[in-house]
Amino acid sequence: MRTGQISVQSENIFPIIKKFLYTDQEIFIRELVSNAVDATKKLKTLSRAGEFGDDINDAKITIALDEKEKTLTISDSGIGMTEAEVEKYITQLAFSGAREFAEMWKDKDPEQMIGHFGLGFYSAFMVSKKVAIETKSFQNDSEAVHWDCDGATSYNIGKGNRAQRGTDVILYMTDEDFETYGSKWKVRELLRKYCRFMPIAIEFDGEQINNINPIWTKKPADLEQEDYKKFFEELYPMQEAPLFHIHINTDYPFNLTGVLYFPKVNEAIDNRNNRVQLYCNQVFVTEDVKDVLPEYLVLLKGVIDSPDIPLNVSRSALQSDSNVKKITQHISKKVSDKLNELFNENREDFQSKWEYLDLFVKYGMVADEKFADRTKDICMLKTTDEKLYTIQEWIDHAKINQTDKNDETVVLYSTDTAAQHMNIIAAKDKGYEVIVLNGPLDTHFAGWVESKFEKVKFKCVDGGPVDQLIEKDIKIEHTLTEDQRKSLEDSVKGLVNELAFEIKVEALSPNDEFISIHRNEWERRMEDMQRMGGGFPMGDLGLKKQTLVVNGNHPFANKAMNLNATEQKDLLEYCMDIAMLQRGQLQGEALERFVKKAKSYIA
Repeated sequence: MRTGQISVQSENIFPIIKKFLYTDQEIFIRELVSNAVDATKKLKTLSRAGEFGDDINDAKITIALDEKEKTLTISDSGIGMTEAEVEKYITQLAFSGAREFAEMWKDKDPEQMIGHFGLGFYSAFMVSKKVAIETKSFQNDSEAVHWDCDGATSYNIGKGNRAQRGTDVILYMTDEDFETYGSKWKVRELLRKYCRFMPIAIEFDGEQINNINPIWTKKPADLEQEDYKKFFEELYPMQEAPLFHIHINTDYPFNLTGVLYFPKVNEAIDNRNNRVQLYCNQVFVTEDVKDVLPEYLVLLKGVIDSPDIPLNVSRSALQSDSNVKKITQHISKKVSDKLNELFNENREDFQSKWEYLDLFVKYGMVADEKFADRTKDICMLKTTDEKLYTIQEWIDHAKINQTDKNDETVVLYSTDTAAQHMNIIAAKDKGYEVIVLNGPLDTHFAGWVESKFEKVKFKCVDGGPVDQLIEKDIKIEHTLTEDQRKSLEDSVKGLVNELAFEIKVEALSPNDEFISIHRNEWERRMEDMQRMGGGFPMGDLGLKKQTLVVNGNHPFANKAMNLNATEQKDLLEYCMDIAMLQRGQLQGEALERFVKKAKSYIA
């Protein structure tokens, strides 16, 4: 066995870095400005360490666009480079000067560096046919240096023209790329997107582009409510004010800062524009924060910033590790703590916001057991009369009157108060109350409550006759004989599609509907889960069948038994049409028949 040395051919690897390292071409401006920020931060560290005595308070980064020469120049007044340092940091791939500097000055309170991988500079070649550097080191008696490269592996280096310390990076853009990026509005747009909160002043076209001290870098005690309001407006102009905010300021066991806002959300989970923005040392990374924020919090807005979040080489996505999971858990806890604080400090105000919090909280409860444990006591249930209860309050309240013969507390709920109005009235006539569960996740939520609270069952208010939804130890006798019930059942079966309906003749209160149509609770839930993408193929399982209940104790039942065949058919059809109308299912020929029948009664 022998050992060998892996060989990397620079003429092969350089084109790969230029073309494939960054998935988004426009990222070049972030990388080059970040390098300029690091150069300025290095000088600040040296100043604090007593290694540099000049005034650096006015240090800034300037972006200049020359439309005639088709160049874009990024200039800083930072630490600059000697010729040896240009050779070391620019011509060596994957050698990070920022990382080396931070390690060298780690005992002297160095500024947080942005650069990690030593590759960001090469993003310039994605949009340039040639890149030049003019630089002069901060060191006394240093000479200016010029460097340029046309994208090949060879370069030119020699004496430069820069008179002051710092660095200019000049991009000679291709015609095609200048057409894309060579306008003031486009440069300004990219700077606002990627550099708007970088910690060194950035100037373009006579205007400072960035806010160097965003509120997440400050202590909450130093801020007023108006500061949070203004920052939200800065992030999301022309959007409705949020419900409240959470300021995150953690330095152990990881560094995490940020401000999260709860927007007013009460619709389905489909709008993810203007989401939470992820930053690393005030440098924009991405709005795709699904790996940092739990899925149930992706509709939040605001900013998260952490130097401890591991990024891929292009700094455009996260790499999963234990730190990310800890940060995710921490954010989830901060959110649940804030919700509990709001509930305990002013329940009335909390309840006024519940219609917007409902989706967040319930999603979190069904998705995250720890979040559920922390929020189950503040999760609200709303009745059809607009009253709000916590889950436990409602269970204790419902036990009084809605406990069935099996000692289970039955929670009656409505998915559509308008369509189920008559069912709700029928339940109220029995002395029952109904809660509203009409959200996209409420099927899962009902199942979660049933699994966590002993002897609690959720049943939709139109899932059956009320007396069968909450069965008591009261037996109602049939007024029809067994033969009459069989005859009535056969007559109804002759009028409907048995593949669509299961026919039952039941002994109910004479005051209940003669014919009613219902959906089995389990089938309803499976159908809801399928709509959310998590159920079985309903067609394959044949779960579309509904239950048609005929009340054998209703006066019409006895009347039907005494009619001739034609009259009986007319009565049954008309009553079935009413039942279908109540379910919103009457259409086509059946609807036409019903309308004609109704008109004949008027005439």
